Amino acid sequence: MRDYAETIGFLGQWGRFQQIVFFSLVATIMPNGFGAFTLVFLTDTPSHHCLVSGINLTEDWRKSVDGKQELSRCSRYRLDVVRNLSAQGYIPGRDVNLTDLEEEGCVDGWSYSKDIYESTIVSEFDLVCSNQWKQPFTSTVFFVGGLLGSFLSGQLSDRYGRKPVLFAALALQTVFTFAQVFSGSWIMFLIILFINGLGQMSNFVAALVLGSEVLTGKVRVLYSSLGTCLGFAIGYMILPLLAYFLRDWKSLSLALSLPCVAYVPFWWLMPESPRWLLSRGRVEEAEAIIRTAAKWNKVQALRIICEDCGVSELSLKHYWINPRCRTQLATTLILCFVLFTMIVGYYSLSFNTAQLHENPYISCFISAVVEIPAYISSWMALLYLPRRLSVILTLVFGAVPLYLIQLVPDDLSNLALALEMLGKYSITTGSSLMFAYTAELYPTVLRNTATGISNTVSRIGSCIAPLLLSLGMYYKYLPYIILGSLAVVAAFAALFLPESFKKPLPETIEQITIQQQGDSKCFTETLETKTNKKHDLKLIKTSKQTN
Repeated sequence: MRDYAETIGFLGQWGRFQQIVFFSLVATIMPNGFGAFTLVFLTDTPSHHCLVSGINLTEDWRKSVDGKQELSRCSRYRLDVVRNLSAQGYIPGRDVNLTDLEEEGCVDGWSYSKDIYESTIVSEFDLVCSNQWKQPFTSTVFFVGGLLGSFLSGQLSDRYGRKPVLFAALALQTVFTFAQVFSGSWIMFLIILFINGLGQMSNFVAALVLGSEVLTGKVRVLYSSLGTCLGFAIGYMILPLLAYFLRDWKSLSLALSLPCVAYVPFWWLMPESPRWLLSRGRVEEAEAIIRTAAKWNKVQALRIICEDCGVSELSLKHYWINPRCRTQLATTLILCFVLFTMIVGYYSLSFNTAQLHENPYISCFISAVVEIPAYISSWMALLYLPRRLSVILTLVFGAVPLYLIQLVPDDLSNLALALEMLGKYSITTGSSLMFAYTAELYPTVLRNTATGISNTVSRIGSCIAPLLLSLGMYYKYLPYIILGSLAVVAAFAALFLPESFKKPLPETIEQITIQQQGDSKCFTETLETKTNKKHDLKLIKTSKQTN
């Protein structure tokens, strides 16, 4: 069976066709940058206190009732008592001891500060006091939707194609981000947000795999690392800029849904993956796409392109229980653990560094900008370093500064901040290169399913990141210790991952088996060589003693 990359070598790597695919897919990933951290602004809690209105109070009593923010967030003095005391001319603090007054809940609602936001869903649906648990739960529901979407999109993409799933996910994001504006209750908002989350990671996984299969050579590495992640980062950086000018949560949701409509024409520009078409036996369709690419690149296509290029269909279950591929089950489990460690570290440090500045818009922008050098480093590592070594180094260099933070004195806060940024830089670098590495370890017929499963497990990390950060209330450095320990264990586990550096993207189970047997054969031959040398030396020594 001929290698696909060799078969389409006449197209070149960076013609007009590849350029259109590259930049179109990068553009489709930008909404993930919007959606991943939109909840930073939508679910933020403005300053608030119990609403006191509809009664006449003297200025002294008004200040006493409205001014004590510690109490007035969730309770207030009984207004009927306060009204009577105020009418009788009593002065609080002189004639009346405020601590003796009976309190009641915020039965008339709350008054929310508009210094930073015009409104959020917290102020819209009163997610404070006894309903405060609904605020973090809202974020969890969104990430659970993303988790389920990663799992379903992988299987659907392997069955129905990369392109339909990509655009279906974009449609989900567009429609349900827009629908959020019309939520009449918190429950309705939660349901819509969950469906929105289904499309959040689905289009990222589908776009990642589609680009990895259409592009070849160094362009594929560039796209899988720097291209996809820069698309995410650009969307991430645009978010605080939009949020700064649109401080009402409905206006922000509406603005974030409109750009996705621009992706409709991309349907006619974006091809289906020829690799996937060949894996389904649809050779004529694959050849038609390659011939179109040849026209766009202004090169002459071969008369017969895909002769002996098809690959057989295979289920994930049969793939893993095949005796030749049982090592792939272990590989998948290790990948899931490493990706989980990367993602829980990324989201924990991202949400934590969002508190770098008292202005949430500046905090969010800084958190996005620091990822740019990490993505560039990931691209360079994929070009010049073995995959396994790169993963181990990023995990180790991510763990060390997280351990060192607890040794920094309190008066050196800038040093602690620098160490945390170094940890985030390293973990972000590892997260970026893991996307390309994962896609290289599976055959075409299962690539999207396997990538989706590993990403599904890793998304659990995003769900528990807020809970992990909350452990800091018990011991300030506990989250750092847990993240550092996870990174060390994951670095050790990564030692057992197969290497894919400078190897062709596998099309079939046979190609993966040959690659693994090649590594094993090399290792076995090395052992045999050493054993033979020891045996020869022993014979020579024995011969000398006999003589």
